[in-house]
Amino acid sequence: MNEEELEKARRRLAAPAGAAGQPTTLDALASLDSMEGIAQAEKSPVPALLRRLPGAALVHAVYPGLLVALTIGIASAWLSTRYGAPVMLFALLLGMAFHFLHEEGRCVAGIEFAARNVLRLGVALLGVRITIEQIAGLGPGPVLMVVAGVATTILAGWGLARLLGLRSTLGIVSGGAVAICGASAALAISSVLPRNPALERDTILTVVAVTTLSTVAMVLYPPIAAMLGFSDTQAGIFLGGTIHDVAQVVGAGYMISAEAGEVSTYVKLLRVAMLLPVVFIIALIVARGAGRVAGARLPLPLFLFGFALLVGLNSTGLLPAALASFGADLSRWCLVTAIAALGMKTAFRELAVVGWRPVALIMAETGWLFALVLAALFLVL
Repeated sequence: MNEEELEKARRRLAAPAGAAGQPTTLDALASLDSMEGIAQAEKSPVPALLRRLPGAALVHAVYPGLLVALTIGIASAWLSTRYGAPVMLFALLLGMAFHFLHEEGRCVAGIEFAARNVLRLGVALLGVRITIEQIAGLGPGPVLMVVAGVATTILAGWGLARLLGLRSTLGIVSGGAVAICGASAALAISSVLPRNPALERDTILTVVAVTTLSTVAMVLYPPIAAMLGFSDTQAGIFLGGTIHDVAQVVGAGYMISAEAGEVSTYVKLLRVAMLLPVVFIIALIVARGAGRVAGARLPLPLFLFGFALLVGLNSTGLLPAALASFGADLSRWCLVTAIAALGMKTAFRELAVVGWRPVALIMAETGWLFALVLAALFLVL
């Protein structure tokens, strides 16, 4: 990856918060959940019609891309009804056809907003469809599987990076991204490692490779689950335990069935919950090695707590049926819109510029997690 390509990838991840002239509402959004924000819109005056609205600058920044993602989602829903294929797959493929909108221009910020923030709202609202009784029915097996998968994948990444002659930080960042929650984990873990240009490069390589491989997994893993004869519950555990990013897990799960989608979301959120202890432990190790107390800010995945709160309310029966139904419908539309935006962000050609060794490392980590989850399903769960 040359310097020009590196700079282009850096701009796509996110513009720096607090850039001159940007309103404070965009600055706040850029650090939302302390993990990842949105790419800020090009500087352009806010129309008079919007100036009186709360968060006018934010609305002005994101509405073009958000409308495009929603339009693709509506088209995907119609095609799904017409041809009987999974709506998430249509949203992904149609979104990829409009990737050029994510290259530059007014749609970039809205696409990023849909792929991250609308996604998180949709995942949180999935809590209205799940109860504690359903979760307890899975038993402690998925929890133990997730803990083992996260710990061993990060260690495997560190060891394989050294064997391939790569920086150990790349192994730690990529291992955490594969094991926990994709790009979010890569950015969070990177934030507590010693800052240097090599680390920034490692983070960008990881985000590009993990996002691409996760999209491939979203398409390939559901047929693999069917070939292996998994039940909906087993398929949900398999998908939630192996695919990197939250968006692709949700999309793949609901390609199979509603039950598989709910189970995969639960298992995936167990992995997301591991982000806090993992980042904290890495920060402590780095601080100890540096002989000082780390001042790094730990990420707070608010959508995870929203999901847990709604699961609790739904389990007690305090949530009115009409409100639960509305929440489920809103969640479904948020997720379809987010998957469409994710498709617009996907560019497989970017994977070719990172070189074979980082890709081999992340594929090996992915293969390790895949094998571990399959072994757990066949031998333990």
